[in-house]
Amino acid sequence: MSFFPEGLLPMTRAQIFESSVDYFLSPIGPFLEDPEVTEIMVNRFDQIYVERAGRLHKTNASFESEDALLSAIHNVAQWVGRRINFENPILDARLPDGSRVNAVLPPGARQGVCLTIRKFKRGGLTMTDLVNYGSVSESAREFLELCVRLHKNIVLSGGTGTGKTSLLGAVSSAVPFDERVIVIEDTAELRLPQEHVVYLEVQRPDQYGRGGLGIRDLFVTSLRMRPDRIIVGEVRGGEALDMIQAMLSGHSGSLTTVHANAARDALVRLETLSMMSDVSIPVYVARAQVAAAMHLIVQLSRFSEDGSRRVTQISEVRGLDKDDQYVIVDLYKSRFAGKSDDGKLQVSLEPTGELPTFAEEPRGLGMDRYIQHSAAMWK
Repeated sequence: MSFFPEGLLPMTRAQIFESSVDYFLSPIGPFLEDPEVTEIMVNRFDQIYVERAGRLHKTNASFESEDALLSAIHNVAQWVGRRINFENPILDARLPDGSRVNAVLPPGARQGVCLTIRKFKRGGLTMTDLVNYGSVSESAREFLELCVRLHKNIVLSGGTGTGKTSLLGAVSSAVPFDERVIVIEDTAELRLPQEHVVYLEVQRPDQYGRGGLGIRDLFVTSLRMRPDRIIVGEVRGGEALDMIQAMLSGHSGSLTTVHANAARDALVRLETLSMMSDVSIPVYVARAQVAAAMHLIVQLSRFSEDGSRRVTQISEVRGLDKDDQYVIVDLYKSRFAGKSDDGKLQVSLEPTGELPTFAEEPRGLGMDRYIQHSAAMWK
């Protein structure tokens, strides 16, 4: 005997989650549906801002009460298997469409319950989208895609909100479809077009400290999963050492992001994170390993003048000099030419004239057919 009327099928868990989220987050529902809105910031239940085209706008929307906002947050936490309470006052989670959720409870949030939602385009941005938005040039797009095919280790560097995750997803689409890809993230956001992808996600321990899985745990186990590529959403701890040593021992073609404001800062950050591992290594060893493992640093910036997010530099790491300092050579660099009539920055990401040390590889490997816009970068 069926408990469902004829023709009416039971809802899946994902459909129930989506319906419940729609209900609890209905006060900000229009912003979740608006493709122009990239971020929703609930400073307290009756003070809500959104970001459109890189600019902040205050809205008239509000939740009925702080309890209503808290109920919405508990609903999201429940469906992703996480907790937010007095003992765990911060939540990192995601919505059914992949949008990233962060919530903070009082007294950590002094004005009241705080909720921030970073939206992501369904299916993710493509490199073509980023070219159309002016975030990257056609030549740089092709260059990066070829570097992915050449199995270069690439670090995407930038500050908060510069678009690192979006670019990571777009660049990762250049990984050949016949490769096995392992994606490791703190909170699941990436959705790659390849068919053979395994997604691993950090799990918080329960109230007794059991069942936790960190980035490092997932990275170590991913090495036993026969990966062709390992993509780490962001390195932020001792797993940096495991990742770097894996790159040096045959797992090339890795991609990751790091918080840093310049290419050199990104390398120093990776060096520092490597030393946070429980394996004690001298500074000069950490530096030498970072310099040997990393091939390219892609630097992103967000410009307050027009709210745009752009790739500002693509640099090659060429080891250490005689003073044990990183040797970094810019291959692409942004050139600014003022503003347009509508207030947009006129920026072009152009080759510097320097060729990468691997400039002969594409033609040697028969990849000539992929070279159209970036011919100046290859021998």
